[in-house]
Amino acid sequence: MEKIKNLYEKLNDNVSIAVVGKGEAVKYLTAALICGGHVIITDVPGTGKTLLTKSLAASLSLSFSRIQFTPDLMPSDITGIRYFNMKEQEFEFLPGPVFANVVMADEINRATPKTQAGMLECMAEYQVTVDGELHKLPYPFMVIATQNPIEASGVYELPEAQLDRFLVSVSMGLPTHRQTVEILKKYDKTEQAPVLSPVAGAEDVLEAQKELDRVYVHDDVFSYIVDLCEATRRADGVELGASPRAALALLKVSKCFAAINGRDYLLPDDIKECAVNVLAHRLIMSATAALKAGAAEKAVKEILEKTPAPTEDPSNYRLKV
Repeated sequence: MEKIKNLYEKLNDNVSIAVVGKGEAVKYLTAALICGGHVIITDVPGTGKTLLTKSLAASLSLSFSRIQFTPDLMPSDITGIRYFNMKEQEFEFLPGPVFANVVMADEINRATPKTQAGMLECMAEYQVTVDGELHKLPYPFMVIATQNPIEASGVYELPEAQLDRFLVSVSMGLPTHRQTVEILKKYDKTEQAPVLSPVAGAEDVLEAQKELDRVYVHDDVFSYIVDLCEATRRADGVELGASPRAALALLKVSKCFAAINGRDYLLPDDIKECAVNVLAHRLIMSATAALKAGAAEKAVKEILEKTPAPTEDPSNYRLKV
């Protein structure tokens, strides 16, 4: 599993030149990139959401675009338009900013539902439809969205179908005292982030994706993933639990974490490590439970504590040759 582990280490080392103490977030971003999924970063302003995203993009020799979401943003502003070329006397397609390998959707919850619908097709189908014509997006393709959880004015709730398309949800969190001191020292003389050079490209991502398929999963571990997802449907305060798509997402991210941890087989610990970030944002909480901050995350943590895991003997989960 050297390719996946090396890709994460190279990205983490490079991103850490500009971003302090976000190795765990980089781990989820790397997993999403390898799994072909999308990430939503939810946190208060000033915690480094934009810097992290731009630093990751700068570490990859892939195309990058940033879309600033606003209430007046139209679907065509994202996907592109067909226009009449007077010189050629024919209609041509002008691609929008979504035609990039890594797309940053900044403050995604500020856009109207109509624009969100256009974004959903990009995320779900990896294509856009303009005037009845389909246009495939480049591959690999990844959306990294950001949103501020404390704002209520001028924002729109993301539809459940779109939230379900985010492979993982990440919260940056406030840095520790030591990390904050390091940030102050790093940016004491300048507010400009260091210019990063690419350390990986599309070929590295594709090789890592092929390697991910070689991570072995024991039947008991498959069953454990299903047990966790089924438990979310019975949990107190949860109106709608994890779907089969959520179970598949948990499987993919867990396999990627196993590879990053240097193993070619999946352990229950890998699942426990990423379950909250994969499942919590997909749960639809009851009106009463939703009033409490972090209710979904707490529900998943309680399920992890109550759901029996298979035996912890690692030798049980290796592929028997």
